[in-house]
Amino acid sequence: MGSVFRSEEMCLAQLFLQSGSAYDCISELGEMGLVEFRDLNPSVNSFQRRFVSEIKRWYLLREIRKANIAVPEDDEICPVAPPPKHVLEIMEHLQRLEVELSEVARNKEKLQRNLLELTEYTHMLRITHTFVHSRSRHEALGPQYEEFQSIESDSGGCTGMQRLGAKLGFVSGLIHRVKVEAFERMLWRVCKGYTILSYAELGESLADLDTGEISENVVFLISFWGDQIGQKVQKICDCYHCHLYPHPENDEERADVLHRTEEYLRQGLQKASESAFTWVVQVKKMKAIYHILNLSSFDVTNKCLIAEVWCPVNDLTNLRGALEEGSRKGDATVPSFVNRIPSNDTPPTLLRTNKFTSGFQSIVEAYGVGDYREASPVDRLT
Repeated sequence: MGSVFRSEEMCLAQLFLQSGSAYDCISELGEMGLVEFRDLNPSVNSFQRRFVSEIKRWYLLREIRKANIAVPEDDEICPVAPPPKHVLEIMEHLQRLEVELSEVARNKEKLQRNLLELTEYTHMLRITHTFVHSRSRHEALGPQYEEFQSIESDSGGCTGMQRLGAKLGFVSGLIHRVKVEAFERMLWRVCKGYTILSYAELGESLADLDTGEISENVVFLISFWGDQIGQKVQKICDCYHCHLYPHPENDEERADVLHRTEEYLRQGLQKASESAFTWVVQVKKMKAIYHILNLSSFDVTNKCLIAEVWCPVNDLTNLRGALEEGSRKGDATVPSFVNRIPSNDTPPTLLRTNKFTSGFQSIVEAYGVGDYREASPVDRLT
């Protein structure tokens, strides 16, 4: 005959954990899933608790996910939380990987920025190709204007068009499409019409060099006459954050280096992903242990942690066994122990399930959770 009540009988217990073996004791209790801890520090903020520094941010897993590398998961592998002395070895290994991957990532970003600059420069040269050829044709027609030599008597045998060409300058680059109108007005007002602005929209969207966001750009070519006007043009381009490209470069070698760098980075992340699943499980269990330790309070001597838990009465023996095993693993000279205390608070509801009945219980709990020690209707139906 089954029990009259649906839920298990619960009791409030007080755990006295030695500081040297508290980590191992909490780990044993977590593996067995016996108790529910109460927060003994409700007035303390989460960032002010004692074990906050042990919960760290992990850089490696974020980089693995960014590279779209699948982390192999095995449901049969369930590693236990590593002991504190083994955590230092894991952290040293991860720090070496992080330093190596950080350096490779920095080199990759630098090369990627250079490749993007050269890509923009290639588009700029392609669009301004017609203008450059028209300038060459004008220079070839220079001898036809020899009749204007009398304009400046000290020309030294140079034609008027050649004298103008000696001081004619060009500034080319890319600018965001939304800034073109304001950029053109500023050039006209500051340079007083001594510039000629030619621009054309880029056929594709490129990533911004500074923010990395995809944006639409415009290729421009500014023709000006005089050094002072050229200085003003440079300052205006700097104010509008234009990407200026005065000299062409060969980008084939940079693209090859970038490809090899990305491949090396991917190999390093692929190697790390083989152990990432085990590390993730261990880190989650470690964070859970330190979270439970933050719920506990120290005694006046700071040598013993005091925790309060709700535990099924039938599992008190297993609870004592878990504390003994944790004390043995932690090499504690003084064993941890449990003390049952009376309480008028309503205990949490615990319904025993197995792999078969857990699915049905989840459906029932979707409508509501029964009260503590609620009468079971099974006996009345039978």
